[in-house]
Amino acid sequence: MNKSLSQDDIRKYNYRLWKLLIGAMVIFALFIVAIGFGLFGELPSFRDIEHPKSNQASEIVTDDGRILGTYFVQNRSNVTYQEISPNVINALIATEDIRFKEHSGIDFKRTFTIFLYALIGKKQGGSTITQQLALNLFSEEGRQKNFAKRLLQKFQEWVIAVKLERNYTKEEIIVMYLNTVDFGNQAYGIKSAARVYFNTTPDKLTVPQAATLVGILKGITRYSPTRNPDRSLARRNTIMGLMVKEDFLTQQQYDTDKETSLGLKFSAATVNDGIAPYFRAVLKNDIRRIFEERSITKPDGTPYDLDRDGLRIITTINYDMQIYAEEAQKEYMKILQASFAKSWKGRNPFKGKELQIEQGVKRSDRYKALQIEGKSEAEIKEDFNTPTRLTIFTWKGNIDTLMKPIDSVKYYKMLLRNAMMAMDPQTGYVKAWVGGINYEHFKYDQVKMGTRQVGSTAKPFTYAVAVENGYSPCFTVLNEPVTIEVPGSAPWTPRSGGTVPGYLTLQKGLALSQNYIAAYLMKQVGPTAVATLAKKMGISSDVPAYPSIALGSFDASVYDMVGAYSVFANKGVLTKPTYILRIEDKNGVVLHTEKPIPVPVMNEEVAYIMTRMLRGVVTNGTGWRLAGKYGVKAAIGGKTGTTQNNSDGWFMGISPQLVAGVWTGCEDRAFHFTSTAQGDGATTALPIFAGFMKRVYANPKLKISQADFEPPKNGVSIIYDCNQYQQQEQKTELDEKLGF
Repeated sequence: MNKSLSQDDIRKYNYRLWKLLIGAMVIFALFIVAIGFGLFGELPSFRDIEHPKSNQASEIVTDDGRILGTYFVQNRSNVTYQEISPNVINALIATEDIRFKEHSGIDFKRTFTIFLYALIGKKQGGSTITQQLALNLFSEEGRQKNFAKRLLQKFQEWVIAVKLERNYTKEEIIVMYLNTVDFGNQAYGIKSAARVYFNTTPDKLTVPQAATLVGILKGITRYSPTRNPDRSLARRNTIMGLMVKEDFLTQQQYDTDKETSLGLKFSAATVNDGIAPYFRAVLKNDIRRIFEERSITKPDGTPYDLDRDGLRIITTINYDMQIYAEEAQKEYMKILQASFAKSWKGRNPFKGKELQIEQGVKRSDRYKALQIEGKSEAEIKEDFNTPTRLTIFTWKGNIDTLMKPIDSVKYYKMLLRNAMMAMDPQTGYVKAWVGGINYEHFKYDQVKMGTRQVGSTAKPFTYAVAVENGYSPCFTVLNEPVTIEVPGSAPWTPRSGGTVPGYLTLQKGLALSQNYIAAYLMKQVGPTAVATLAKKMGISSDVPAYPSIALGSFDASVYDMVGAYSVFANKGVLTKPTYILRIEDKNGVVLHTEKPIPVPVMNEEVAYIMTRMLRGVVTNGTGWRLAGKYGVKAAIGGKTGTTQNNSDGWFMGISPQLVAGVWTGCEDRAFHFTSTAQGDGATTALPIFAGFMKRVYANPKLKISQADFEPPKNGVSIIYDCNQYQQQEQKTELDEKLGF
């Protein structure tokens, strides 16, 4: 028989129970306080809370405000609350933390519910959005796997969450969360996720798009739209159902949206992918150099890290023009590469070129890696002659194939390369930059870093000096061989193919790219004057004062040549090519600005005469295909260029608002087209310029006029109308005969 408890016993047991409960609460409170003081592991300070650390990508921005690309360790770009669609906020709250706006960082009601669910074997997430933010911002190791460690980590999250709630508004917290969360596929933060998955901005995300992105948070692999689209779709619809439950979405809209596809516009976030990869690589090196030379550092004196510090680089590149340049290259290079391969059919292009192949082997990453592994030359040679699985570039896409590495070297030696740059001659702003054919496989930039022999594109420099010295484009010269004496060296007599016999005007000589006419002018004006002008016009590479520079025997970059030709289009003024407008830190503070300084280098009248002569190249000379074949009939001047053995093909094009240069050739000059008809600049470079300009003119938003160059306001004293010139010459002859 059980003895009933007395009132004293009940009071005694209640007292002990309350002591135990109060003691446990005190101990727990002391435990939380100890966590707050960092006794169980360092917690972020108030300063850390105010300035949370995160790897934030630096953004490269085009002249019209679009994102050209990013530099990142984690592809993260921050946005403000106003820049996020309410659809994202609603989807996140409905899914992750329905009482987000009511609790103070810890949802005790939800936490108690989770314990009850755990007792019946159901597992549910219990972290509020604020707690998840705490984990994202301040836990280097991520979510702990060990139960005891995870329990301690959970209490640390509580402490940090309360601190966050005390120091930030609900809007700020949800923005911080969306800026730090990982959405997979190298997309960190909602801005990167919107761009990577849907090619849009966070403020334009629709309900289905927002639900898809929020769905990824439950498992970046399991619910990845790219890896597991069916699961992602199901998860998206579940989230939209939760939005209906919480009155964030109507049943009617849900019924409509759940039937739609994911509608991805996926663009992988890697440094190789995306537009203008060559430009982005050159830009990154330039920014590092500028920061070092000008001692631009963070407030604490440490150097900026472009991959982590969230800088914003506003460039002069125009997004549409960049797309057009890349499209024009890809469109024509496919055709040209096929033509190049066909020209060598039945012949051995590697005969007598063993040295070039050997150099190609030694420059390859494979050779360098084998050397690092300690392989001997004999072992390396054996490796290069052993078939292995390789991924090679083709204009139809990457191909995985079984191939000897030595054969891949030969394959790439016969692969045509191409580069192009376009700029506004008046401002100096670079608008498009295509440094090569594929950045993943060929990282060397051929716009600014590489130089090649310029061929006949150099002839206008000699003609400009001649015009400056009083020669009219209508001056007539007998097109015959010219020999120029060179002090301390053998006399120079240029060769000429496709010579037009008889007397030619200078205008005709340039239009038909006649070597003898250029040599004649060189003999009259001298190489020093031509070399000096070329340097003044922005050619930074060596231009030796030797007669052969009249025919382009020197090397120059596409970047320098475009800058030089801009002088003709800009009334004799050089505005150095510029591609950085300003650089800002993540808070919008301007760290660096650039404004090109116009430098007059040529008489305006001379520059205008050169635009007339360069227009003649397009209307009646080697550039006739621009209008005649490709239908670009705007007021454009230009010059083709072809170097010895057809190793390099060039086309330089000028208009009042846009100047562009295109180069095409193999990596090694020993590999080239077998005939000039197939390998001259009019065939290998001009068509890409044409494809680019057709696209530019077809876009009225770019506001690129097709009007002609403006003549000088004070008129032109040099006669360039050859009918008028002939009449003037006849009158002069008559006056001389009559003794006037």
